[in-house]
Amino acid sequence: MKFSLLRFSTVAGHFRLVVVGGGTAGCAVTSKFARLLPKKQIAVIEPKKDHYYQPGLTLAAAGLMNFDQLHRDEGSVLPHGVNWFQNSVQRLLPESNELRLDNGQAISYDFLVLALGIELRYDYIEGLSSGTESVLISPSISSIYFPEGAKKTLEELNKFPSGGVALFTYPAHPIKCAGAPLKICFLAEEIFRRRGIRSNSFVRFCTSNSRVFGVPKYAESLERTIKKRGIEPYLQHNLVKVDPERRHAVFELLNEKGKGTGERKTLEYSFLHIGPPCSPAKALIEHAQKNEQNANALQLTDPQGWVKVDPRTLQSPAFPNVFAIGDCANTPNAKTAAAVSSQLKALSKNLKNVMNNKAPIAEYDGYASCPLVVDRRHVILAEFSPNGPMETFPYDQSRPTMFAYLMKRYVMPPLYWMFLLKGYWEGPATLRKIFGIFARKSNAKFHCSLQKTFPDIQYTIRRSSPSSTICKKYR
Repeated sequence: MKFSLLRFSTVAGHFRLVVVGGGTAGCAVTSKFARLLPKKQIAVIEPKKDHYYQPGLTLAAAGLMNFDQLHRDEGSVLPHGVNWFQNSVQRLLPESNELRLDNGQAISYDFLVLALGIELRYDYIEGLSSGTESVLISPSISSIYFPEGAKKTLEELNKFPSGGVALFTYPAHPIKCAGAPLKICFLAEEIFRRRGIRSNSFVRFCTSNSRVFGVPKYAESLERTIKKRGIEPYLQHNLVKVDPERRHAVFELLNEKGKGTGERKTLEYSFLHIGPPCSPAKALIEHAQKNEQNANALQLTDPQGWVKVDPRTLQSPAFPNVFAIGDCANTPNAKTAAAVSSQLKALSKNLKNVMNNKAPIAEYDGYASCPLVVDRRHVILAEFSPNGPMETFPYDQSRPTMFAYLMKRYVMPPLYWMFLLKGYWEGPATLRKIFGIFARKSNAKFHCSLQKTFPDIQYTIRRSSPSSTICKKYR
């Protein structure tokens, strides 16, 4: 174990707070409460010794970031004075405020935060039964959803043959970072263009959905970009089988409701990028299966294994001392790191209240974000909730801009490492309010200065006349 015994302890026993998971959400919660609770009162359960900035894998797979910029040792991102157990959870026992680790240790708690993330399930696809290992050993197949797969993606894109067919898939199952399969599709197309092989090559985006993105405003912009770039969209196509030797990808065709029609289509490929089906963590799935056998048991999870919580407070309805955050919760928002930041604000306030015998009153608004990279200089900064766009900046964020790319490439990585993982960054809600003030007519001069600084952005003045007319006044 590569961590200092001065920083971490692994003595099993009872803890004021147990956080299961040391990913983005788990680190943020742990850091937040390490400043509030006495030392050694928090236990973190996380088996992995490496922590990756996963939003950067797409850029690294296109050669726009170095892979070493994405990695930290897990011990370096956890706060001092917590108990880090480098184990997996084997069994959850919320009725008795306990859990069991894979080494047999028992841990009890006063409060529990589940931040188990999400599991990549390549094994759901016939022909890839060994999961990530199948992706790595299969020729001309890759996926940016894990570090080794992202490295292989970069290699495959740089040796993609002239006249070849590149397929990029999006699953019918839940998936984290729903924009990633389309982002790497755009970046691959640009790489082929820069290599001079695009004119006689085929790029196809195969999605299980009826549109290329779930939010109509951004879908319209993305569809225009797809058409302009000559990318072929295959809608309502769900990848169910791969034959690596013959380089055949088999898709089940879906209807408008996302249900299988029984009809299948086989596409040949020279390169296949897989957006993986995902599932809850193994411990949650097994807990759900055991609950199915006991209809009278209180339900920690839904039948699929996602943690059941109030979507606003993130508190378990069945166990008031249990909360969930991030990808493992059954909240309706998109599963992104940006969602975690806004969830952190609500969860931390509510957990503190419950610890002090008060009611949870803070609410998560469903915010999520997905910076959609369309090329090496432009990004569509999609911000949204299940109810529609929730944009922060005073311009039409469905437009691809260099400003958004600079945010994605140079602002968001340090924001992640220095603020989100340390529990300081709680989403852009305050910034949204500030920029809302500048979006009025009385502050039109501010818009004009921004437009001069970032001329590729079309600014809109909310509740006022068109920006072009107002800016003319200040020229």
